[in-house]
Amino acid sequence: MLEIRPNCECCDVDLAPESPDAMICTFECTWCTSCVDSCLGGGCPNCGGDLQPRPVRPVDKLAASPASTTRVVQKGLHRT
Repeated sequence: MLEIRPNCECCDVDLAPESPDAMICTFECTWCTSCVDSCLGGGCPNCGGDLQPRPVRPVDKLAASPASTTRVVQKGLHRT
């Protein structure tokens, strides 16, 4: 089951479980679409994999299988 991480690992923006702006790789590294386009060049800097839209967990399933609350931020990635 996906962790559904709560934030972008680049800019630390919140990404709600239903967010259409969340992108993930096969290791569940999580990024916002803005950082994927502006900072990451479309690929995961952690594993080199491609990024895909993160699936949305149905709201009625979140109670039994909640999204993660653990924030992950990769230092030095965000470019201003």
